[in-house]
Amino acid sequence: METRELRYFVAVAEELHFGRAAERLGIAQPPLSRAIRQLERRLGTELLERTSRSVRLTEAGTVLLREGRAALYAVEAAERRTRRASADGPGVALAAKAGASGEVLAKLLDAYAALPDAVTVDVILCGVGQQERLLRDGRADVALLHKPFDATSGLDYEELSTEGQVLVLPAGHSLTGRSHVDLAEASALPGLPLPRWPAIDGSCPDGPGPQVRDHAQLFQLIALGRAAAVLPASCESQLRDDLMAIPVPDAPKVTTVIAWPPQSRSAAVAALVRTATAL
Repeated sequence: METRELRYFVAVAEELHFGRAAERLGIAQPPLSRAIRQLERRLGTELLERTSRSVRLTEAGTVLLREGRAALYAVEAAERRTRRASADGPGVALAAKAGASGEVLAKLLDAYAALPDAVTVDVILCGVGQQERLLRDGRADVALLHKPFDATSGLDYEELSTEGQVLVLPAGHSLTGRSHVDLAEASALPGLPLPRWPAIDGSCPDGPGPQVRDHAQLFQLIALGRAAAVLPASCESQLRDDLMAIPVPDAPKVTTVIAWPPQSRSAAVAALVRTATAL
């Protein structure tokens, strides 16, 4: 199966309309239709149910859409990594969420830089959930991810640390002095809704809480009495005097991992991972 055929099929499967798919691909509709029919003959199964009014995926088509997306994603990631390797030399790109894992990241970079064969580490600080995408699409060679918020399926990784979560509130809130709060209580504080973080595609879920992009914006909103947030306990080192934190024992534990693509053969990535796990 050729990548061109996969791109054609994925476009039709996502648009569910041959005309729109052809326009998206920049080709005429007849050759696109022929290419899909040829692909179906080669695979020996119908991928699309066509009528004069609609196009629908068959069960086999649904499987190929999922697998085809993953395959095209892998090809694009390989292209990016190859271009970066030829243009930038032996350096390593490490993606991390801005405002998270600051202490771990600093110790890791210092320890790795002390190695005799260390190469340049380009740190990419990004928004919530973006480090996983940067790793998967080839713009990063290694990343610090946070389970259960970031997905690790299809990646190799080593766990670095596990911590609980805390409820961050404006200083002087009525809960001051409490030894802990339950997650249900933390999620339903009157006048202090939880924030809405963007998804990987940039959209935000519905809800009463404010949309936030990073921790600096979030902390400002909390200090102003417009929100509260349940965050990993390590955030306490970043809190200002006008914020307070209370443990939330029943909140999911957060595990920081260092992750890399399973097909990576980079000696520099391997050394960086060994350094992280030894800290």
